[in-house]
Amino acid sequence: MGILLWPFQLIWGLISFLFGLMGAVISIVAAIVTIVLGVILTITLIGSFMGIPLIILGALLLLKTFFGIL
Repeated sequence: MGILLWPFQLIWGLISFLFGLMGAVISIVAAIVTIVLGVILTITLIGSFMGIPLIILGALLLLKTFFGIL
């Protein structure tokens, strides 16, 4: 019975790997966009109250994506 289900398990494993990889890529892009937006807001002195937390949030998201900490 295991031999008959093996192709389905292989396809399911491949799909789950690809979805996990897409999630990591989307998370990295979101972190970089958040950091860049925070830097742009920090350049304007009025926006620095929002910019610094955005930079910290983006850095934490990047750390979470790369190392799985937090």
